[in-house]
Parts: sequence; C-alpha cells; structure tokens
Amino acid sequence: MNEKTSIIAPKLDFNTPALRRYRKLRAMKDRLTTMFVGIGGMSVIVAILLIFVYLTYEVVPLFKGASISPWNEQYSTYSVGPSLPSLHLGVEEQNEVGFKLSSDAGVYFFATEDGRIKATDKLAFSEPGTISAFALNSNVSRLFVVASKQGEILVAKPDYDITYPNDERLITPSLLYPYGKKAIDLPAGFGEPMVLAIRDAEEALIIVAANANRQLSLIKLSKEQNFITEILEVSEEVYELPALSSMPFKLLLSPDQRWLMAIDQDANLTILDLRNLEKPRLHAVHKLSNYALSDAQLLLGGSTLTVADVSGAISQWFMVRDEENQWTLRHIRDFAQQQGAQILAMEHRRRSFTSADINGNVALFSASAGVQVHREKLTQEPIHFMAMSPRANAMLVENDSGQLSFWKVENKHPDTSWKALWHKIWYEGYENPKYIWQSSAASNDFEPKYSLMPLAFGTLKSAFYAMLMATPLAICGAIYTAYFMAPAMRRKVKPLIELMEALPTVILGFLAGLWLAPFVETNLASVFTLLVVVPLGTLVFAYLWAQVPKEAWCQLPEGWDVLLIIPIVLGLAWLSMPISDGLEASLFGGNMRQWVSEDLGINYDQRNALVVGIAMGFAVIPTIFSITEDAIFSVPKHLSQGSLALGATSWQTLTRVVIPTASPGIFSAVMIGMGRAVGETMIVLMATGNTPIMDMNIFEGMRTLAANIAVEMPESEVGGSHFRILFLAALVLFAFTFIVNTLAEVVRQRLRQKYGSL
Repeated sequence: MNEKTSIIAPKLDFNTPALRRYRKLRAMKDRLTTMFVGIGGMSVIVAILLIFVYLTYEVVPLFKGASISPWNEQYSTYSVGPSLPSLHLGVEEQNEVGFKLSSDAGVYFFATEDGRIKATDKLAFSEPGTISAFALNSNVSRLFVVASKQGEILVAKPDYDITYPNDERLITPSLLYPYGKKAIDLPAGFGEPMVLAIRDAEEALIIVAANANRQLSLIKLSKEQNFITEILEVSEEVYELPALSSMPFKLLLSPDQRWLMAIDQDANLTILDLRNLEKPRLHAVHKLSNYALSDAQLLLGGSTLTVADVSGAISQWFMVRDEENQWTLRHIRDFAQQQGAQILAMEHRRRSFTSADINGNVALFSASAGVQVHREKLTQEPIHFMAMSPRANAMLVENDSGQLSFWKVENKHPDTSWKALWHKIWYEGYENPKYIWQSSAASNDFEPKYSLMPLAFGTLKSAFYAMLMATPLAICGAIYTAYFMAPAMRRKVKPLIELMEALPTVILGFLAGLWLAPFVETNLASVFTLLVVVPLGTLVFAYLWAQVPKEAWCQLPEGWDVLLIIPIVLGLAWLSMPISDGLEASLFGGNMRQWVSEDLGINYDQRNALVVGIAMGFAVIPTIFSITEDAIFSVPKHLSQGSLALGATSWQTLTRVVIPTASPGIFSAVMIGMGRAVGETMIVLMATGNTPIMDMNIFEGMRTLAANIAVEMPESEVGGSHFRILFLAALVLFAFTFIVNTLAEVVRQRLRQKYGSL
C-alpha cells in the first residue's frame, strides 16, 4: 500500500510589522538618496552657472559705452579772466583747479566747478605784450614755451602743491620757470616767432621757432648737473635750420629730438632729420590729406601723428622702417568720419584722444584700436579749445565766446573692443599689423596690447602637442590592459597608472623646466632617434616573435607576454643614444641643435612646445588611459566571445566589435584629456618661455590663457582694463571647454546610438 505524503508549503506573511517597517525605512532611504543626489547634481550645475555669471559680471564693463555729463547736476558755464581766446587749458590731477593761459600773457588758476579765481600771474617778459606763439612739450610734463612779439622766449609750467592742513586737502597753484625767468633770445634779425615747438629730454631741451619768412631757428639748452653744488647748469646753443617751402601752422618734435615735423595748412608735412644739428637735412615730404588741416598733434609717447582736416577726416601716421631699413612715415589708420573741422585733445596716460567741431559735437576715440568709442553733442556753440584731465575722467571745454564748462567723462576701457582683442592691430614700432599681447612695460608712454589671439593660439598649440603624445600611448595601453592583459597583472598595472594622476602638476612643471628642457636641448638628436627607433624596433620584435614556433611562445601564460617587451623597449631606448651620436655627426655636423637654428633658420627656445608636449602628455595619459580602459573592459563579454566563436580572430574582434562598442567612452576620454590639457597651468607656466607668439614651430614656446591668468592676475589693477581682460580670457577658456564638452557629448550620444545595438 502506497502512502501518499502531502507537503504543505509554509505560509509566508509579507506584511508583518517588521517587514512594513523595513519597507518604510528603505523607501525613506531611497527618497533621501534621490533628494541628496538631486541636490548634489543641481549644486554642481548652480556652481558652474555662478562661475559663468561672475566671469560675465567682471567682463561686461569692458564693453560698456562711454558717457559725458555735466560735472555738476546741471550744465553751467563761466568766464575766467578777460574775454580773450585761450592759448592753453589744463586741469590738475584732482580735477579741482584749472589752468588758463590767455593771449595777453595772463595766467589764471581757477576752480573747475564754478570758475572762481584762485591765483593769477603774468608771464615774465621784459616788456608787456601779447603772445605770438605757443607750444606744449607734453600733457604729462605740462612744460610749455611761449614767445612774445618782441622775440623773447620763456619756458614755464603750472605746478600744484598739495598740503593737508587740518586734514583737509589744499591745492596751491603756481607758475614755475624750470629754466629761469630770464627770457631766451633768438638770433638777431630773426623777428617775431610765429610757430614754436619744444621737446624736453634728460640731456637737453630743444626749442624750434619759425618766423613769417619760413625761416627756422633751433635753440638747444644742454643740461649738466654740478656734482659739487648739485645745481643744474644750462648752456645755450643756436642752430640755423633749412628754410621751409611753405608757412607751417604746426611744428612738432619727436621725443628723441631727432625728427622735426613742419605741417602747413594745406596738409603738406616736411620732416627734417636733426640727428646732426650742424648739418640738418630734409628727410621727406608727405601729403597728409586732400583737404586743409584743422589740427595736428602727437599722441601719448610722441611718436604717432594725429591729424584732422576741415572735412572731418581724422587719420594717424608714424615712422616705420621699410625693406631697406630706412625710416619712412606711413599712414596707419583712419577714424570714423566727423562733421566739419575738428580740434583734438590728447589724453595724458592712454592712447586715446577726443575731437570736437564747430557744431558742439565731441567724439571719444581709442587710437590703438582705431575705433570711435562715443559721440555726443555737448553745446550749441562752436568749441574753441578742449583739455582732458590727467585721469581722463573730466574735460574742460571753451566755446568761441570764451565761456568755459566742466564735464565728467566715463570712459574707463577705451582700449578694449572686438577689433583690439581679436584683429590685427598696427602698433607703434612694428612694421605691419600683428596680433600682440603685451599688457605692461616700464615706460608710462607704453601702448597696451591686448590681443587674445596669441593666448588662444598658445592654448591650442600646447594642447595639440600634449594630445599628440598622450592619445596614442594612452589608448593603445588601455586597449592592451583591458583586452589582452592577464587579470592578475591588470589589477597591478591599472592602479599604478591611475596613481600617476595624483602627481602634482607643479612637480611635473618643475622637472620639465629644470631637467627635461636642458636635457632635450643637449640630446636633441637622441630624442628624435628614440621616437623613431623604439616604435620601429618594437614592431620588428613583434614580427620576429610571431615567427617563433607556437609551442615555444605558448609556454608563456596568456596575458603575460607584455613582460617580454619591457626589456626590449629599455634596450631600444639605450641603443638610441649611440645611434644618435653617429647620425648627428654624419647628418647634422655634430650638433643638431645648431643645425636647426643656423641651417634651417628655425628659432630654438630651450623651453618649447616639445618639452611641454612630453611633460603635459605624461600628465594627461592617466586620465585618457583610465576612462578608455574602463570603457573597453565594460564591453559585454558575450559580444567578444560570440565574435570569436564565429571564427573571428582576436584582432578582428577588437577592431570590429570591442572598439566600436567602447567608442563613446574612448571619445569621452579623449575629450576629457583635451580639456585637461587646455586648462593646464603649472606645466605650461614652468616648461615654456611664456612668450605670447603665434608660431606652430615645435621648438618655439607659447603662452596659454590659463598660464597668462596665473602670471598676470596678481599684478593687475583691480577693476582696470587689464584686470577685466584677464577675466575675459577666463571666460573664453570656460566657453571653449563648455563648447568642446557639449560637442563631445553630442558625438558620444550618436556613437552610443549607432553601436548600442551590437
């Protein structure tokens, strides 16, 4: 009799109090995790947006337009002294005291706000009279020369003594005579000076006078300090210059006192070479315009001639060397067309100027960029004279009736524009327009050069050479490690390479600058021989190894054959040294470094792109390797096993299945590595000469955006043009990486869609 045994399944209760509490706890953990992950992700996005907003906030003022407004709340005019036209107007540093020189030799210091007279003086001519000629040395020095109708010449300057009695600022103006109150006499029979020019230098002061007969006379006041009394002793010499063919309305002297420019009303410019005062010679004659000129002045630094004609055209000229290394005057740029005859006022500390016309219109210009910054109608009356304050934040304007008005000027960044940042600019001293970054210099007459093109070019150049070295090594190493290497060895090799990423880049830069750069320069032939011998030798060894009988090389455990290549690579690297010595002696005259410079005419800097490529490639390799290795190792095994089962070789499986499947990850690795190379700072800073040049030559250095920010930000004036342009460089770098990463993500998604079906 068979007994039937029935098995009763135990009754499971999934709704016990303990399980309910567990499910509630797990649900709460899931919600908290989701919330914290979401908060973390949003925080990252917000942080990036805040960085973008802050960079934009610092950059926007660069492109803010200029403005002109009355100094007080409402427009007001006032008179100073007699109703005579001003020969010269000026404003002191604090914008509180103005200076007026009238044609009757009267000197007036007045409050700029309301015209209250603070002090008066009279030029110390031996006989009272009117001024026949006036010339200003420069706005910075405030030194000027005047001539009376009797032929006497005086050199003077306004001075402002600042004291603080009772903790309140007190400005005491006065008129100084640096070369004495005794008038300087012109040669007998010269007559009344009609036009003057003055240029002061460390060793001598030169004054040039022209009379109604177009005769020129030069007075040289040589300066020598007595070492015993420390008194400045002045000796006077007079020279006769060649007569002019037309009557000039402007005489201008260059800062080096070599070139005398005589400009007549019909826009004819005569240049005299004064290098030899005993035998001055005519250098050149130029036609500056097809119309009569209304004004001509030298820009800050005294090298750039700015002229305005009666048609409203304004142009700039300066001396450059031609193909025969001779100085010649060149027309550099034209500015926006104005309406009618213009008068010019140069800024004291920047390469900018202002123009005004008979209709009361005022325009602000940036001379270097050649752009009009602002234009506005200030008055209904014609403007007779205009003077900028030393800080260019105020302007004194005189109309035809002798009324003065004081204006506030907001024009903090005239040197920055799209053209100045990204186009070629013709700067003083250069033979043609160029991209130049040079933000500072020792001289106050310096012309800032803010082109971002050399920095952007240097950034791409350094990234290119770094990626050229790092990408093939990292990807090939990752492929072998993930696909061919034994698991036991992979567990040791992968963490070791990833550990390289923890090495501070400042250490790599230090080693690259102090050890690698001199080593490469000394062993240049060995470096290039190694780059050829090691790859070719490795391929030869691989071919020979493939010819070994299968029974022999199969004795080596699978995935451990990489151990054989290590001594081969080291041996080939060692072999490159004696090979390079023979090649260098036979092909390059025993010195490849010298052959590159002298025979090929290629400049060689010790710290160059080759050194940067090696050092920065070493820093980028771990990033690309780690991500690529993970992408290849993550390819499902059934894909590769299925391919092998269908008869494909390991190489066919790798190239046709594994790599296409892992291509989104490989592409991401390359893009992240490129982002690392573009943003690298310390290696580029220490391993290159930091010269902002545009040359793809591998033996030349460069300057990158990141390195430039690191070098110059600590020395820039907070809120100044230089400071904000550095923030603009950071914004450009930020935008570049953002665009590259966005494009990389688009490409990665397309690759994933294409190969995701494998």
